[in-house]
Amino acid sequence: MRLRTCLHLLIAAMLTVGCHLAFAQEEGHDHGPGREEIREDHARDRDHFYGDREREEMRGWYAEHHDHLPPGMRDRDHLPPGLERQLVIRATLPAGLRAHVFPCPQDLERRLPPPPPDCAHVLIGGHIVLLNRANFQVVDVLNIQL
Repeated sequence: MRLRTCLHLLIAAMLTVGCHLAFAQEEGHDHGPGREEIREDHARDRDHFYGDREREEMRGWYAEHHDHLPPGMRDRDHLPPGLERQLVIRATLPAGLRAHVFPCPQDLERRLPPPPPDCAHVLIGGHIVLLNRANFQVVDVLNIQL
């Protein structure tokens, strides 16, 4: 009888210590206080392909080429407000905007990271757009005009 009681106590102690260690380890991995804020920041970063470095590169390119901009970036190529509102990340590029798509210049393309598969950097109405060529989905949009 005594052996049986000791065995039960030993098993209970082992389970208690094991559960405590599991909870302590879990708290250190993404479940501690303040971790939800960090996860939200990462979720926002995943919405954009272009980071701060790429945005600065694009703005530098725009400042250098301000006097001789390519089609898609000139003042006369700007979109009316109704079409510009349709240029939304993760949305399909409407047919009305597809006529305003111009290829990205090679010197700007060299400053940018390579696009993901099936995607291309294009110019649309004063914006640089990362566009999925297979389904016309807008991956990211950046208005770089100063």
